[in-house]
Amino acid sequence: MSAAPDLTAVKAYLLDLQDRICRTLEAEEDGTRFAEDHWKRAEGGGGRSRVLAEGTVFEKAGVGFSHVHGTQLPPSATAHRPELVGKPWQALGVSLVIHPRNPYVPTSHANVRFFIADPEGANPVWWFGGGFDLTPYYGFEDDCRHWHRVARDAVSPFGTELYPQWKKWCDDYFFLKHRGEPRGIGGLFFDDYNAPGFEQSFAAFRAVGDAYLPAYVPLVKNRKATPYGERERDWQLYRRGRYVEFNLVWDRGTHFGLQSGGRTESILMSLPPLVTFKYNYAPEPGSAEARLHDVFLRPRDWTHA
Repeated sequence: MSAAPDLTAVKAYLLDLQDRICRTLEAEEDGTRFAEDHWKRAEGGGGRSRVLAEGTVFEKAGVGFSHVHGTQLPPSATAHRPELVGKPWQALGVSLVIHPRNPYVPTSHANVRFFIADPEGANPVWWFGGGFDLTPYYGFEDDCRHWHRVARDAVSPFGTELYPQWKKWCDDYFFLKHRGEPRGIGGLFFDDYNAPGFEQSFAAFRAVGDAYLPAYVPLVKNRKATPYGERERDWQLYRRGRYVEFNLVWDRGTHFGLQSGGRTESILMSLPPLVTFKYNYAPEPGSAEARLHDVFLRPRDWTHA
């Protein structure tokens, strides 16, 4: 018989994960620290948001924990699960977006979450979801290979089929349909994960959360001191516009947070501090900027590249 969902264990893991990620990112800085604030939601629950701003390495880094609950799910959550309408629910998660200052350091995003509906009922509905993805401004094949190999190795103990499935899911999800282009080079994305039972699903969930730092920090260390100029900075700010477009137009987490009455400041802390939008702009053919789109923003098997 499968173990019952353990919300206490999930919450303890997520709070510790937030702590570990913040400590590790602070270690890359020269003294800049995360500011923390706690918030409560009118309908129930709250969270712990941490933001590092104007660092020497990270222009903005947001790492948030939330544990919210309610009795009526928003339309974004019930559109494909009508059986959940009117059910009491709880959602826990850690979500982060890191916007580096140096254009040669990629932006990264990670999210790990647990959802349960009718937790006191005889047959609660629950699942895990999340993943991590990378959004470079300049492409480096070594970085892409490292990122994806860490992702593959993290989930391979739970089935060799998971990495290709969750990689494709990531490629498909982080796609700007109105632009016809990926947001970045992908990584892992999964949702509604519960088939192996709670204990095994929770173990895979932890493996994904624990893999984020080994996947991202080496890229930061390798690129944060790379010289750059106004051209690279302009390109970074322009490409950040794509990030904004995706989060506001397509991201289900943003929609869920806003529609469920979440804290707007915490939901939108993923947005970069500076961004530009240029009308009908295209980089010079053959340039390093054009190469990002022509070579790297194309789904491929980076683990064997």
